[in-house]
Amino acid sequence: MREIITVQVGQCGNQIGCRFWELALKEHAAYNTKARYDDALSSFFQNVDTRHEPAIKLPVGDGKGSIRALKARAVVVDMEEGVTNELLSGPMRDVFDTKQFITGQSGSGNNWACGSHHYGPMYRDTLLEAVRRQAEDADSLQSFLLLHSLGGGTGSGLGSYMLGALADEYPDVYRFSVSVFPSEDDDVVTSPYNAMLSCAALAEHADCVMPVENQALMDIVTSIQSKSLGSQRGSSLSGLDSGDVGGRAGHGGKPWDGMNGIAANLLLNLTAGMRFDGSLNVDINEITTNLVPFPKLHFLLSSMSPVAVSADRGRNIPAPRTMDQIFTEVFGRDRQLASVDPRRSTYLACALMLRGGVNISDANRNVERLRRGLKMAHWVSDGFKVGLCDRAPVGTPYSALCLANNCAMQRPLDAMNERFGKLRKRNVYLHHYTEYMDLADIDGAAECIQDLGAEYGRLDIARVPDTVPSIEPLGIR
Repeated sequence: MREIITVQVGQCGNQIGCRFWELALKEHAAYNTKARYDDALSSFFQNVDTRHEPAIKLPVGDGKGSIRALKARAVVVDMEEGVTNELLSGPMRDVFDTKQFITGQSGSGNNWACGSHHYGPMYRDTLLEAVRRQAEDADSLQSFLLLHSLGGGTGSGLGSYMLGALADEYPDVYRFSVSVFPSEDDDVVTSPYNAMLSCAALAEHADCVMPVENQALMDIVTSIQSKSLGSQRGSSLSGLDSGDVGGRAGHGGKPWDGMNGIAANLLLNLTAGMRFDGSLNVDINEITTNLVPFPKLHFLLSSMSPVAVSADRGRNIPAPRTMDQIFTEVFGRDRQLASVDPRRSTYLACALMLRGGVNISDANRNVERLRRGLKMAHWVSDGFKVGLCDRAPVGTPYSALCLANNCAMQRPLDAMNERFGKLRKRNVYLHHYTEYMDLADIDGAAECIQDLGAEYGRLDIARVPDTVPSIEPLGIR
């Protein structure tokens, strides 16, 4: 087992991070019955002092075993104190080391340039010192995982700066990013500028980016909510407990908790192979090796089935899908965490991360069945990257995460460029940015993303705009 350091930046990044740590602890609690600090826990947590008294009662085991001071391998950054104060006063407060909190008071004013060019240099030494402490506590650091959004100021600007600083200081450590893309009707008027500048930084400094679109998450939650209205109270649909939509009982739930839960479960499924045993586990760094054929084309579309798992309730959650249905769903549009249909475009590479009671013969049979309905690049037509982890998510017998390097990524990039262009041609709000940076750098970022989208379009040799390839019907099981 090797370690991952999570860097959560801005309000959105910290909200997803808090939900992730909560679900991660509960998942480990389900399998760590001896309440001991083991290899699985060491990937994301460190036991800072086994002699600590009194014991910290964390939701792993009974809180009285050898785990007495479990701390997340996390760096928590925000230029406002609202969300970080909630973390320090909430049920997860004992999981975080307060030395790893870097906070300001005035925020970044929804301005990428302020976050990157003002707060970045101001806090550089403090940020890197917090990372250094975590890196020195790791036996074999595997990668950094950045959680942030692109629409605001701190998550986008300071997150971009942080990514560049990590590339400078730790060039040999892989940098993964789960980045929340703003929706078209985002209420931050400057989000087109922020998203464009952030995306250019991701193209330059990240090794792998998993875009998560606000609109796609909203659509998934809304769909499940509408279905749950006609179901019996307390039932589970598509793996997401109806109580998770619009808030979580007993947690002071907020409307975006269901959306954060989906993003958090993406992280759990992504890292399951390095935390638990498996017959065909995939190292997280193998993702870049197998799914990134060209250096800057490292934006991976993700989809899951079940969409999310209610790991914080003691309810019996019935298996929502057969195994064949789960394989089929992860290639459908309704389960994509970005608002695209990958079946309309060319797959440059594809991986299936499977958890639970899935054997290799079932995986190969479903891959062969599905592959015939997909448009594959010639270099990947004969195979998928398949990972098998023995430990299923809590509450379901098996699950699938699909990661696809697909030319459909051109669509969100072009949409980002179009929204940017509407503001840029009128020069509105630009003075907030030119206070910190040159106009040429802003236009250079737009050109970078325009070229990136065009490259995906050039490789999309199988684009079929008006039809969707059919997938072979499910066999009788």
